[in-house]
Formats: sequence, C-alpha cells, structure tokens
Amino acid sequence: MSSKSTGKRFEELVTIVERLRAPDGCPWDREQTPASLLPYLLEETYEVMESVDDRNWEVLKEELGDLMLHVVFQASIATDSKRFNIDESLKKVNEKLVRRHPHVFGDTKADAAFNAKQNWEAEKQKEKKRDSRLDGVPVTLPGLVRAQRLQEKAAYVGFDWEKIESVWEKVHEELEEIKLAQQKNNKDLLEEEIGDTIFALVNLARFMGIPAEDALRKTNNKFINRFKMIEMELKKRGKTLEESSLDEMDKIWNTVKKKS
Repeated sequence: MSSKSTGKRFEELVTIVERLRAPDGCPWDREQTPASLLPYLLEETYEVMESVDDRNWEVLKEELGDLMLHVVFQASIATDSKRFNIDESLKKVNEKLVRRHPHVFGDTKADAAFNAKQNWEAEKQKEKKRDSRLDGVPVTLPGLVRAQRLQEKAAYVGFDWEKIESVWEKVHEELEEIKLAQQKNNKDLLEEEIGDTIFALVNLARFMGIPAEDALRKTNNKFINRFKMIEMELKKRGKTLEESSLDEMDKIWNTVKKKS
C-alpha cells in the first residue's frame, strides 16, 4: 500500500459523498444535518469497538471505512454551509500532531508513554487556554470513560496514588461506607457512596492499565452469553424461565461458568 493510492481512495470517497449530496443525488443524503448524523456516527463507533472486542479484523476493516464515511459526510455538510472543508480539518490535525509531540518533532524528552502523554496534555492546556487541567473531558462520555479520563488528567500532573496498595485501601474504605449508608437507610447517601466506590474501582482499573469501560462491556457480554445458555438448557428440558427455580438456574449457570 502506498500513500499515493491511499490518497486517491480518500479523494474518491470525498467525490462519492459530494455526488450523493448533489441536487440530483440521494434525497436522504441531501437532507442530513450535522445533528441528524450523530446517532449513526455513535452507532458506527460502537460497531468499531465491538469488532475489536471480537478480534474480527475483517469486520473492523469495514467498520473503519464506515467511520471514515461519517467524517467525510460531516465535512461535506460543513463545506456546503461555508464553514470549513475537509482539507482544513486535515491541516489542523496534522499541525496538532506535530505540535503536541515535541518529543518526536522537537527537543523535548519522553522516555516512556506516560511522559509522552504528559507532553500532549501540557501542550493541549496551553493551546486551549483552559482554566483547569480537567476541562475538556466531554460531559456526554459514558460515566466510566469520563471517570477514567478525569483521573488520568489529574495523574499527569502528579495528583495520584504512589502505590497500588493505597488504591486498594480506598476501594475497601468506600465499600465500608456503602454498608454504613445502607444501615442508615439514607438513599441519597447510599447513591453517593456507590458512586464513590465505582469511581475508586475505576481508579484501580486505571492503575492496572485496564480501561474500566472495556472491562464492564466485556462482562456484560459474558453475562448475556451465559444467561442465554441457561435459556437454551432449560428449553432442552422443556421448561421456561418462569417454570424454573433459582436453584435450578444457578446450577446451570455454574456449569456454564466452568466451561467458559
């Protein structure tokens, strides 16, 4: 693969989208707006994530193409609205990558990935002229992702635990506070303590280099697969879930768990 052929393919995609959005093009494509495309963009993003989770590289190849389509589609609408064009977007990201990697394109040193990310965050803070280092983490991010990004940003300036033992202590401390809140029968306090505990668990995951959102997503999928196997086994026995006891379902679950 050459950069020349890749560039040609990208230009071809831009041309196709322009044709689709032309006056004599596709009615659906013509009526789309930046906002109307967002649900589809989000769907495509999650399909990329799913293909990575499944390690299905053939599907990932297709889904990355679909994601690029959305980038070009959004830029095409912006061009028609005389806001900006795809060339300007590419120029900005190219300049940003060079500017925020002074350890590659300049004289700054970064001997590890953590130091490289520190450089990135520091440069970003200067460029955006933000008041807080925690600014810029989208409020629309899933809760676990947002929690981990906030923790990472704080860690890059040194606000972090030095040892993982301290993180474990915090997790146990928060679990005890949930028990106390339950004993007080205070729902507002219980909600707060559960939130603090989840935040502490996300911190533990971050400390271990594990994205908490990815871990939970995989656990969700594991639960779905195992529960469906309970349903299949009960169906073989000529029974429904409603006709089965918890003890019976639990035994099937444990059998399935041993096999997976």
